[in-house]
Amino acid sequence: MDLSFVIVSLNTSDYLKGCLESLVDSLKDTFQYEIIVVDNGSRDNTFAMLANNFPFITIIRNPVNYGYTKAMNIGLRLCKGNYLVQLNPDVIVYPDTFQTIISYLGEQKDIGICTPKIINPDGSLQKQCRRSFARPWDVITYFMGLDRIFPNSKLFGRYLLTYLPEERISDVDSVSGSCMVIRKEVINQIGYLDEQFFAYQEDTDFCYRAKESNWRIIYFPNAVIKHFGGRGGSLNQPYKAITAWHKSYFLYYKKHLARDYFFLINWSMYFAMGIKLVYSYIRFFLRFERVVGTKKP
Repeated sequence: MDLSFVIVSLNTSDYLKGCLESLVDSLKDTFQYEIIVVDNGSRDNTFAMLANNFPFITIIRNPVNYGYTKAMNIGLRLCKGNYLVQLNPDVIVYPDTFQTIISYLGEQKDIGICTPKIINPDGSLQKQCRRSFARPWDVITYFMGLDRIFPNSKLFGRYLLTYLPEERISDVDSVSGSCMVIRKEVINQIGYLDEQFFAYQEDTDFCYRAKESNWRIIYFPNAVIKHFGGRGGSLNQPYKAITAWHKSYFLYYKKHLARDYFFLINWSMYFAMGIKLVYSYIRFFLRFERVVGTKKP
């Protein structure tokens, strides 16, 4: 088996259908592949849609919402492919996307994780598809907007790597789990996603562990997908998603970054995350913000 795709769904029937149609059409007969959909308790017409249109897909039905990470691991553990692909249900796959990526990875054996160029519906780069490990300075400059004022600065644009040209193949710290191509050997070496993360930051944590084990992480703009963003579980359970995002960053920071900083810096970061959590609740309640976590554009 060449490729295994795992998609976690929750009441996303329409987007999932578009995703699967584009994925199957893009793959054609190039690879041996499998697609596994792990559903977290959908109450829409997801299962009827899958049965009617994609009877060859493996479907795992969780009785309740297990969270993104646990559900993704359920799918990943079933995979038989040499490359495993985490894919969000609200993406559109462009022609030859994975053919191009797998051809590149076949020539670069030290690359463990790769993401294509991920674009917004308007065609602009979805900047979260390539980023740093979100250290304190990176987070501070991002939320202060300094990366948008000085996008070409390596000092202020570190979190979303805004100083890197969009069309340059680049080594990065972390990539987005919305489309993450993983060499099977990476999972064999470092294990699966860390399930202490209900959702969010599990991708950054996984990349951190892979890099610690000397695997390269690559942003590969020669391949492209479109990601609508925020149309999955975060749209269906927004307050739960807001809580999960902030809790996950706290857990990630404590697990990987806190040991590198003086305790006053660490407690300042925890306090700032608490303030941001309250601020995010208020913004969503007032309907000023529809996207959980960091903004997608």
